[in-house]
Amino acid sequence: MSRKYKIYDQRYPYFMTSTVVNWIDIFTRREYRDVIVESLKYCREEKGLLLYAYCIMTNHIHLIVGTKGEKVQDIVRDFKSFTSNQIRKILEDNLQESRKVWMLQMMYDAGKERSNNKDFQFWQHHFHPILLDSNELIDQKLEYIHQNPVKAGFVNKPEDYLYSSAKNYAGQQTVIEIDC
Repeated sequence: MSRKYKIYDQRYPYFMTSTVVNWIDIFTRREYRDVIVESLKYCREEKGLLLYAYCIMTNHIHLIVGTKGEKVQDIVRDFKSFTSNQIRKILEDNLQESRKVWMLQMMYDAGKERSNNKDFQFWQHHFHPILLDSNELIDQKLEYIHQNPVKAGFVNKPEDYLYSSAKNYAGQQTVIEIDC
């Protein structure tokens, strides 16, 4: 089944959102956010990902990304697969996670519903890439990403949210470097 959202031109940046199945609020804990942070760092350093903006919310992430040559969709596929596997391992091994049984059951059930997954699904399948081929679109999506934690009531100013590139744009210390 064809999707409306596809990556057609690797020369431009793309806005994308990846959401945890059933909108599970897993990124409320640092150990799961750190998997995302470290994987994005790796993709920048080793896979040619250009990271222009990011925001890690409680149950989804927003990115503006490009590439140095590899296909963006291949990097995102690998990123989602790796982070899914890493977070699954952490969840299965974590004796302190109070929501462990519930979250794993939701992810096992989501995996069983999909023919291409055997027993587990962490991310929803699609990441809805939107081509950013004008400065106006880039500014609009950048504003949307950075305002996300403000609108959620987590912070009063975008640059106060630790897991957002708003800190990068404000010249503050960040958890992930970005490409400008």
